[in-house]
Amino acid sequence: MNLIVAVDNNWAIGNKGDLLARVRADLKYFASKTTGNVVILGSKTLATFPGGRPLKNRTNIIMSTRDITVDGAQVVHSVDELMETVKQYPSESVYVIGGASIYNQLLPYCERAYITKFDSSFEYDTAIPNLDESDEWKCVEEGPWQVCDPETDSVLDMRFMFTTYERVK
Repeated sequence: MNLIVAVDNNWAIGNKGDLLARVRADLKYFASKTTGNVVILGSKTLATFPGGRPLKNRTNIIMSTRDITVDGAQVVHSVDELMETVKQYPSESVYVIGGASIYNQLLPYCERAYITKFDSSFEYDTAIPNLDESDEWKCVEEGPWQVCDPETDSVLDMRFMFTTYERVK
């Protein structure tokens, strides 16, 4: 199973129910990794999507303790139920996409993490564990630093890079 997320210098991922920044290159990267695959998310993350609807061209699995029905998605109510559900998919095609509670619950089951690093510190109320400080994870790939595009991105003059982490065996 994979994890995919954008973090700032504090490994923050969100503030007040929203992303820290909207960077078109990061959104395209996210789509390139997850399209045609399985995404696992919480109901609060689902509510932030356009129309509160599941992502197109993906198998959406929603983790929720509430008894909800979501058109175009399967709902599971526990990690055990999720693990039984994802057995039918190749592990490398499953992506945990948030929010923080879901990341924290599923991090122990992930083997690879695709982390977009924003070279900035934002105001935040939500973060995930810093994989750079973990003995269980190793950064195996760092792309070049890129700069936000003022025409398309919500933040100006910010650098970002795509990285890949793997769980240390």
